Parts: sequence; structure tokens; C-alpha cells
Amino acid sequence: MRFLNFVLLASFAYTPSFVAAEIGDAPTQTLIRNVNVFDGKNEKLAMGQDVLVEGNLIKKIGKSLKARTSAAIIDGGGRTLMPGLTDAHVHLMLGDAPAKSIYEETWGYVGAQSVAAAKAMLLRGFTTVRDVGGPVAGLKQAIDEGLVEGPRILPSGPFITQTSGHADLETSKFKLSPYFSGVPDKMEIMGWGFVADGVPEVQKAAREALRTGSTQLKVMAGGGVSSYFDPLDTTQYTLEEMKAIVTEARNWGTYVAAHAYTDVAVKQCIEAGIKSIEHGPFLQEDTLKLMAEKGVWLSPQAYLFGLTPEQLNIVGTPSEPKMRQVNEGSANLMKWARKYGVRIAWGTDLFGPPAKQAQQPQEFIARAKFFTPYEILKQATSDNAELFKLSGLRHPYQKGALGVIEEGAYADLLLVGGNPLDDIKLMADPGKNFHIIMKDGVIYKNTL
Repeated sequence: MRFLNFVLLASFAYTPSFVAAEIGDAPTQTLIRNVNVFDGKNEKLAMGQDVLVEGNLIKKIGKSLKARTSAAIIDGGGRTLMPGLTDAHVHLMLGDAPAKSIYEETWGYVGAQSVAAAKAMLLRGFTTVRDVGGPVAGLKQAIDEGLVEGPRILPSGPFITQTSGHADLETSKFKLSPYFSGVPDKMEIMGWGFVADGVPEVQKAAREALRTGSTQLKVMAGGGVSSYFDPLDTTQYTLEEMKAIVTEARNWGTYVAAHAYTDVAVKQCIEAGIKSIEHGPFLQEDTLKLMAEKGVWLSPQAYLFGLTPEQLNIVGTPSEPKMRQVNEGSANLMKWARKYGVRIAWGTDLFGPPAKQAQQPQEFIARAKFFTPYEILKQATSDNAELFKLSGLRHPYQKGALGVIEEGAYADLLLVGGNPLDDIKLMADPGKNFHIIMKDGVIYKNTL
């Protein structure tokens, strides 16, 4: 009995020190010294700065800063410190072709793929992403709770699509519509999207999506490459249906992002009050000028638009001829968008297997044909953060600013070897050039 009491007392005596050691693994302060700061807004670097992080926020920026004796001290060695990257167009739940992920794979496997994809994305330096369609709410919750590693997620939740629209993704021509057969669609059961037609149905779909915690809504306004039965030139939904979806979003203080390729589809979106156009490869000058006048954002994909069907491994599928049209039709989009001052987001849409998602940083190189390194880096940091603010109170990260290095901002930071404002190619190889990746004050990579 005495021996048992001794063991119990020893256990209790030991436990506090063990817990303290665990807590001590994440210091309350981190001081990063001797760095040249790109703050996400200004083209000129702030040279020779120190940045003090306390908790998950940036507390102070300046020279010769002091920190607590318990703080972690990092010598940046004159490298470039910049905000964590953001991507305005991802689909973290799509680890394969949409129809395969939705209709063929088991739910557990799809979830495991998403966890791996989220961690890999964070280790490429992306600390915040806008997920524009898919049942990603559970992954977001797991990341926010610290169960798994990944970027902050602003989820759109279920796609909203018309019958035969871009997110009506069953590949069989003989799909049994739930409206006529009473057989529920797996896409709707598992929260991937809603096929809705007519004003009452799209209102219901929008409200259901908002109920899942959507930061913004995602609607399909025209044809797309990854869907089999909607030609690229189609305009999807009527103006009345679009306005109904926008109204539901506005009632919740947020906005609608729309998948759209053509002038007709985009002009209808603008008239309906949609604030973010995804893709738009076929847009002409007058439509881009209208977008600039109305303050509508464009989220294009320079790298993806240039990938051939052979590179995408879609030769022989209904998507092949569609992708060739995109390859041919998107040449002038970026040039005209820049000419008229359209608000341009930085997004990639590189869903699918890990090898495809790993090409995400190539968007930096693809945009270099149209923009300066400063413009590209600003798009991927503070500009995207401005787009994300359109979600108002639905924005899940309100404590600090995103996409910038300033006092009070979230401590989402990258330490880059070299100056990406001089050489944007540095951003295309995060494994080699990103020495520190910090998100929310926690260091996930440190190779110094």
C-alpha cells in the first residue's frame, strides 16, 4: 500500500512539470530579427526590421525590439519577411476529378485526401484560402481546432447549380433526377452541392448553404471544363434566379462568387449584383471595362488556362475540346483586365491529385507575363484579403488583418531567401526558398 501511495504521489508530482514542458513548446512571444519586410501593400521593402509576434498576432515592428526572456528569437539574416500567401480559388475536398470524388470514392478516403492536401498547401506557404465549393466545413473546423494542419479556410460550402449546369456533375446521360424519380443525389446528400431551379428553389439552396457556415456563396452561371453536359457558351440561371441568390447572401451580409466564362453570363452576373467572377477566360474588353466600373472582382487562373488536355490527362473525355477552347480563348484576358484596372484576385483552381495541386506556385510564373512581381505578390496577399472582407461578419477570422504585416495583424508570415520583388521565380519553389512558414503565430516550417 505504501508503495502504491508513493507511485501515486510521484505521478502527481511529475505531471505538472510534464504539462509545463508541453505548454512551453509554443512560446508566447517570437522575435524575428534582421529582416527586410514586404508588408503586402507597399512596393518598397522596409529594411533591417524586427518583428515581434505575441500569441497569434503581430505586436510590434521596428528596429532593435526587445522581447521577454522566454521568447523564441530568430535571426532572419537579412532575408525577406512577407505575409503568408492566400489563394482565392481552391477546392480542398476534390482530390480527384469531381465526378470521381463525389460519386465513386468513399467518404473517409475523400476526407483523408483533404487532410493531406491541406497540410501540403500550408507547407507551400498558403496560410489562408477561399474554398469555392464543396463540403469543406468539417476540414475547416478540424484545422481551426488544431486537430490537423492546414490554412485558414473561407468556405463557400455547397455549389448552387441549375439542372444540367456546371455543378450537375453526374457523368451518366441517364441520371435519374430526384425531381422525377425520388432517388436522392449523392452530391446533395453529402453536401457537395444543390441542383435548384426557379426562384423558390434557389432561395432554399442559398439558405441551406448559409446554414452550413458558408463565408460566401458559390453559384454556377455558365458552362465549364470539368462538367460533361454543359457547353462552354451556355448561360446558366435567369436574371431573376441570380438576383434571388444575391438577395439571400446580402441578407446575411455577404456576397456571391460566380463561375462564368462568357460576356453574356458575366454581364448577367453583374446586373444581378454578383461581386466575384471566377475564371472568365472568354471575356472581351467591354465586359472587363464594365467590371472595373462596377468594382466587380475577377479571379482568373493564368497557369491553369495554359495547361493542355495532354497535361491535364483529359484526352478522350468530353472535357478535352472544352479545354482547347480555353487554351485558345484566354490569351487577352489578363492584358485587358490590367488595362482597365479590374480588381484581380490570385487564385489557382488546381484541384485533383497531389501532383497537380503541387503546381499551385506556378501561378506566380504564369502571371509574370502580365504583371510586375510587386503586383503579383500584392494580389496573393493584401488584395485577396480585401476580397475576403466582402464576407462582412460571415468572415470567420475577425481578430486581426490578413495578407499584411502590420501591428495587430494575424501572425501569418513567410521568411523567403532572396527578394521576390526582384525575382518572382523564388515563389515557385517554396521547398527551397521558404525558410520559415508561420500561421497564427505557430511555426510549421523552420529550416534556418
